[in-house]
Amino acid sequence: MSEKIVVTSIGIISALGQGRKAHIDAFRAQQSGLRYPQHLKSKYADEFVLGEVRLSNDELSELVGLPTGDNGYTRTTLLALAAVQDIVNDAGLALLQNVPTAFINANTVGGMCTVENMYMEFIAPTAPEEYLKYIDTLDCAESTQRITEHFGLNAFSATVSTACSSSANAFIFGARLIKQGVVKRAICGGCDSLSRFTLNGFHSLKNVDKNPSKPFDQNRLGLNLGEGAGYVLLETESSAKERGAHIIAEFSGYYNSNDAYHPTAPSPDGAGAYRTMQKAMEMAGLQPQDIGYINAHGTATQSNDSAEGKAIENLFGSDAPYFSSTKPFVGHTLAAAGSLEAIFSMYAMEEQMIIPNLNFETRMEELNISPVASLIENVALKHVLSNSFGFGGNNVSLVFSKP
Repeated sequence: MSEKIVVTSIGIISALGQGRKAHIDAFRAQQSGLRYPQHLKSKYADEFVLGEVRLSNDELSELVGLPTGDNGYTRTTLLALAAVQDIVNDAGLALLQNVPTAFINANTVGGMCTVENMYMEFIAPTAPEEYLKYIDTLDCAESTQRITEHFGLNAFSATVSTACSSSANAFIFGARLIKQGVVKRAICGGCDSLSRFTLNGFHSLKNVDKNPSKPFDQNRLGLNLGEGAGYVLLETESSAKERGAHIIAEFSGYYNSNDAYHPTAPSPDGAGAYRTMQKAMEMAGLQPQDIGYINAHGTATQSNDSAEGKAIENLFGSDAPYFSSTKPFVGHTLAAAGSLEAIFSMYAMEEQMIIPNLNFETRMEELNISPVASLIENVALKHVLSNSFGFGGNNVSLVFSKP
């Protein structure tokens, strides 16, 4: 039997702020981080509320010890550096450099946040040379390379890009590397920044709500986009105990699958989501009644919430565990969503609380279950499940257990 994989450190930044306290405080206050964007240059800046990180690029650069101004780093990479820096500060850079530590990074937008601002210059007969250094950032792996170089994490690196399930898949990749003895530890997670490309694309699909989203509500109108970065340090239980590290959670189960149903929509009956949750719990050795809380993917789009809600109801029955979508707090952060929401699930278990599904009012007609609409404290959570479902029916469920 393979050794337990555990989480020993977390780094996070989102529209709610940076670090554990900022997020826990916002959950307890039931205070959303959504607002009209201040940094995204979009004609829709005064129309759509977004989960934008408050810090400017210069402030992010200062936070991670980089020069301000045109430093060659995109906002995507800066957000990732800010989150990974927390893990480095906690675990110690020597620990991560002296033994094989993988860096598994998820991303979907790459440096589009920067390059799209230079489009007119790029298509000019002669592009200004100072802009050419950003061409490579359109590759999602560019941010991975920048981060590994910045921290000297040279043992193993990879980039995962499976739409909204990307960083959840990064967790699985990292755990498998450790179990197979390729590396001793792995920093896993993802990052994405807001861009006009993303906002315009989702708007064209008629999937974006101009007001704060209402996941699992009968009158939901779509999602709010967001940005951020979230990473965890994974290692074996024996490794953590050997160095006296605080164990945050056991990464007890996981599974990924694909509906192969439609390029953007999930299978309407939720069959893929059902199977993915079931197999993740099976790996963890758990029964449905063992799960105390589900952090649902919950995008507030018509197709996702219907399919995911049916899957939860079919698997758990009418007595389903507490569940909620935390996207009304930070927006849908795309590649970062899986890792951020997995972290939120672990926070809930640590704090023994159920994070509310903000803005919920009316139960969906096709469901007999509803998300938790208000904060609940002092709940004995031993096992939590986090769902991430991406375009193309790419489904991931992660299970975390109290150590």
